[in-house]
Amino acid sequence: MNVWKLVSVGNLEHCETENPAREEGKVRVRVTKVLVNGTDSAIFNGTLKVRCPLIPGRYAVGMVAEDGVPHLPKGTRLLLHSVIDAPDTGTTPKDFTEDEFLLCGRTTDGYMRDLISIPPEQFTVLPDSLHDENALLMHHVALAKAAADKLGVVKGQHVAVIGANLLGILLCQLLIYQQAAPILIDAEPERLEFARSCGVYYTIAANDAELLQKVASITGGRLVSGAVYMTAALRNDVNAAFSLCAQHANVVLCGFGDGIRLSAAVPFRKQLAVYCVSHRSDNLESAINLAVRGAVDVSAFRFRTVKAEDSAGLLELYRAEPERKLGEINLVSLY
Repeated sequence: MNVWKLVSVGNLEHCETENPAREEGKVRVRVTKVLVNGTDSAIFNGTLKVRCPLIPGRYAVGMVAEDGVPHLPKGTRLLLHSVIDAPDTGTTPKDFTEDEFLLCGRTTDGYMRDLISIPPEQFTVLPDSLHDENALLMHHVALAKAAADKLGVVKGQHVAVIGANLLGILLCQLLIYQQAAPILIDAEPERLEFARSCGVYYTIAANDAELLQKVASITGGRLVSGAVYMTAALRNDVNAAFSLCAQHANVVLCGFGDGIRLSAAVPFRKQLAVYCVSHRSDNLESAINLAVRGAVDVSAFRFRTVKAEDSAGLLELYRAEPERKLGEINLVSLY
């Protein structure tokens, strides 16, 4: 089978290896498409340190590669989980500095390979009504749903969402679907303009001198009932999530938290509840159901698919064009 390995910084090599052996309790899956994003590029160019060699590719879809699996005929489409439980160390003393889970393409091998054998708990069956492009965003929808659940907002309440990246836009769409009123805030005007084309109608520039007053005018002077800060949305101040909230509100820090610096003075003064939500794979079925029901709409995004042999060039392009348009989503086809 074909495998693409990052053997060193900036060096993605293609090699051929034997097909994975058949294992009891595992399903042989043919990987068909992989989503490539800024994190993959940061790993490729060395900005984000990983242990090499490493097979990249966190988000992927595939299909059952052979008959013989009960209830999973050959060709059944699957969403492959990007976060998997770390292996049980058994009697080995637990190292409490380690994570309880592994990130595909970052802390364990990802999906840039033709075939893989995985247990059923590491994939979710896809409905025919959900195309591959949409399915590759279901981890983002699942994370957005987890953030919305932590907010605990009800119909009509206003929520500040700091960061107009892909995840921030999807969260706003989910909140609108729940009949809440998100206010999307970002330091880059182009991102806010794109967000409006995705149906987000309250947007404010993060560097607006009258940010607090504009939020207050939208909420009727009550400020927001909750806020979410997207850790991957650069150039946005995490402390704005606290200053825009009313007393006793919930604030969610959403992402991986790399490099966040915040002040606890305002959360203490306002008695805010602060939650941290990171990527998991435990509510993907709910995310898929939401997508099928139309809770999110990605029609404004442009999907571009390249062949696997061009993936290194795609990763390099991310480094060369860090300010690429938000609406572009890049996929690698392996089939």
